[in-house]
Amino acid sequence: MNHNFPDLNNIMWDAKENDTETVKTANHYIPIPEYYTKEDAFVTPETRAVISWMQDIPFVLSANLHGGELVVTYPFDCTRDWAPQENTPTADDSFFRWLATVYASTNLVMANPDRRICHSEDFQQHNNIINGGAWHTVPGSQ
Repeated sequence: MNHNFPDLNNIMWDAKENDTETVKTANHYIPIPEYYTKEDAFVTPETRAVISWMQDIPFVLSANLHGGELVVTYPFDCTRDWAPQENTPTADDSFFRWLATVYASTNLVMANPDRRICHSEDFQQHNNIINGGAWHTVPGSQ
């Protein structure tokens, strides 16, 4: 679905690229582009259902689920130059790190120091949180 959904990060990347002060760029409400809601728009049924759901029940926080890894990632998930890994902090980096830490430290499985690692990386050395871009880039992620 990431490839067929409005990339909400583009507005912030564009502001930074155009030397606009990102703190003055509205990021608290980014409307779904009008062309996504037109009847004849080429949008998959799943994406259209999510758009409808978001319009009916607005939310202020979203999450991605990673299959198997016990880690909480925080924005941004995509690197600017498509590097495989690069720390990509937002203007609200300290808030997102705090939010990730709260979740990771209160999740009993993640907080267990005796748990085994899921794949090849042990995120306990990072307190089970990591910047998304520093882990691996995810184009189109929210």
